[in-house]
Amino acid sequence: MFVKTFQELSNEELYEILKIRSAVFVVEQNCVYLDIDGIDPRAIHIYEKEDGEIVAYLRVFIAEEGVAQIGRVLTMKRSQGYGKKVLEEGVRYAFEELHVNTIFVEAQVYAKAFYEKVGFEVCSQEFLEDGIPHVKMELRK
Repeated sequence: MFVKTFQELSNEELYEILKIRSAVFVVEQNCVYLDIDGIDPRAIHIYEKEDGEIVAYLRVFIAEEGVAQIGRVLTMKRSQGYGKKVLEEGVRYAFEELHVNTIFVEAQVYAKAFYEKVGFEVCSQEFLEDGIPHVKMELRK
């Protein structure tokens, strides 16, 4: 498992992260949006590699005092446990290293059960983000 600040990422790692985020969230989901949103430089980037390739990724950052947000959660090898593994590390990092009491995600509705397996609970009505149904979910310490 790799846990790095933006400044610790090599050019190659950053390129691969941006490439897979674009592949999943823009191309695969047919959703045009600005992935490079200014948050990456203040986020912690957590990812797993297999055979030299990133297979799962997320970023976690302080959203407000005492609250972290996890986002851009993806896995390139689905149904193999990689997504859950990076999510659990993101949760651990937020609570233990960022010292927050609450973590939230804006989850695509189809992925709600994935987040519930780690303890997240829905805390909003369904809403559209970039044309895709989402719900806000939170996990408290």
